[in-house]
Amino acid sequence: METYSNFSGRSGVAAYEISSDSITVQFKDAAVYLYNYGSAGSSAIEQMKVLAKRGIGLNSYISTTVKEKYAAKLRSRR
Repeated sequence: METYSNFSGRSGVAAYEISSDSITVQFKDAAVYLYNYGSAGSSAIEQMKVLAKRGIGLNSYISTTVKEKYAAKLRSRR
């Protein structure tokens, strides 16, 4: 996974991993979620990829737009 830059300094996102049709997001509480085209839609996933690479806005986008449209919860919180 790549470390999320967190340019705002307030994000709950710690790291991410991008695949062709998905993004896996690790939050600071150690929870890891897989979002893919099937669960959240291709436009949302592509927007998440852009935000992840920019290092700003990903946590907000997830909490306001994607919400619980994840394909799988890969790891629970600490």
